[in-house]
Amino acid sequence: MAAGYPRASDTAYALSAVDKSGRVADRSIVRVLCWMPGTRLDIREKAGTIVARPAADAVHFIDDRGHLHLPLAVRRWCGLTPGDRVLLAAIRASGVLVAHPLAVLDRLLADVHAAVEGGEAS
Repeated sequence: MAAGYPRASDTAYALSAVDKSGRVADRSIVRVLCWMPGTRLDIREKAGTIVARPAADAVHFIDDRGHLHLPLAVRRWCGLTPGDRVLLAAIRASGVLVAHPLAVLDRLLADVHAAVEGGEAS
């Protein structure tokens, strides 16, 4: 960790690829949230990101091997294709998982990158 920049949250992160069936390869983030196989999830697109949270009446679920599968409709809304990577953020306090497509991260970080390229101090 860089000196002077303490973590601001209890969020865990992982970068993972999404396969052709929507399976997220990294299972560590699911374990951080204590989601077990069979955990039912409400999965939705919101502002270009994917938000997953436990819901007893949901149709999506963690598979028998502990993988999260992103529904096709949500992948299409976010422009994800097989092999694309997402930044997974497990928000421990609320038990919510947010998957950020890299295109969303590009937009969020554009000003920071421009400042660094231009030599501006932060």
